[in-house]
Amino acid sequence: MAVKERDRFSTATRLRLLGEQTAARVYRSQTRRQARRSRLTGRAALLALVVCSLVVALAYPIRQYVAQRAEIADLRRQKQQAEARVEELRDLKARWQDDAYAEQQIRQRLHYVMPGETGYIVIDPDEARQSRSDQGTADRPWYANVWDGVDKSDAAHH
Repeated sequence: MAVKERDRFSTATRLRLLGEQTAARVYRSQTRRQARRSRLTGRAALLALVVCSLVVALAYPIRQYVAQRAEIADLRRQKQQAEARVEELRDLKARWQDDAYAEQQIRQRLHYVMPGETGYIVIDPDEARQSRSDQGTADRPWYANVWDGVDKSDAAHH
């Protein structure tokens, strides 16, 4: 026993035991780290799978939401334009209900005059020159003008 006792306290034996204990600790920590890594990798893969499935599941509804928001904005713009047009038409209706405005428009558009007034129309000088050049056709009988029109039309098709 004395040999074993002495062997137990020898430096070589102590160093060997210390080395074995250290090796066991390192091995245990490595296996824990590897287990933690593998667990972390599995968790990361699961998380990535969940995120991808959420993206795929939400892509269509989000696209629909964006499209509907754009459509709502377009409809609001159309509504504002329609309201502006309605307001313009109300103003026009109110103006036409005023007798003075109606009389002014009738005189201007239909060339009406009040009894005792003399009506006249100013002709644009350019139009007057053009009508004088067309006057040559007015001197001829109407059927000659029709026949010339038919000839010109027939010549255009050939």
